[in-house]
Amino acid sequence: MITSTGNSRVRELVKLKKNSRDRDAQDVFVAEGPKMFREIPVSLLREAYATKSFLESADGRKALSAGIRIETVSDAVFQYMSDTRSPQGILAVVSQLHYEIPDLLGEGNASPDRKEAAGADHTPLIVVLENLQDPGNLGTIVRSAEAAGATGILLSKGSADIYNPKVTRSTMGSVFRVPFVYTDHLKEELEALKERGVRLYAAHLKGSRDMYAESYAGPGAFLIGNESRGLTDETAALAHQAVRIPMCGQVESLNAAIAASVLLYEARRQRQN
Repeated sequence: MITSTGNSRVRELVKLKKNSRDRDAQDVFVAEGPKMFREIPVSLLREAYATKSFLESADGRKALSAGIRIETVSDAVFQYMSDTRSPQGILAVVSQLHYEIPDLLGEGNASPDRKEAAGADHTPLIVVLENLQDPGNLGTIVRSAEAAGATGILLSKGSADIYNPKVTRSTMGSVFRVPFVYTDHLKEELEALKERGVRLYAAHLKGSRDMYAESYAGPGAFLIGNESRGLTDETAALAHQAVRIPMCGQVESLNAAIAASVLLYEARRQRQN
């Protein structure tokens, strides 16, 4: 049992949680909590750490019976390692996932289960995020993308790190199933999507069309911008159509994650009819 916060492995794990450069250098990230632990593909699991009480729980006994090696740590050490106020007793170091643009279109082999979730025709439905900053928003969008059958997420390099512990926790496991790609060249990637027949819809407060007036039955991508500034003019100009979400009262805008979810579910509704 590890009982000291000065343990080299404990210090290394804390660095991985706090520093994206360390995570990228080692090609790993940290996943915490029983729900996330259950979702980890065995092939991606590098290391696991748990308290004695967790190992005595149903989840812990199941993991041990499956032959998963879990290092026991004291409650005090786990509290030090944890990213939450109320630690749940288990965290793991996991290999990062790697995708390419074809995976976002439902054409790759990296996540075949997403093809089934996206619908029988495998019509691409992509979320494009430009400079989205809030980890909670990103995690919620990843989760909504899976629930609505989106085929993938394209992010500008200025967006939040999907391997930030707050993001991965918010995804509730969807991070293991929804393909995503970061790009330094968002404009070029969007132009390439247009050449592939993907219609781009910019979520915009000044959109000239009500979102419900558009058809999302064909290959499509929703462009979602920064929480405070929205989409840049350059990116918005690439869209085939700028759409607005109708709102009552004096509300000026919706949270980015909620806006993305509303659009995704309208696309799902149309595709199921």
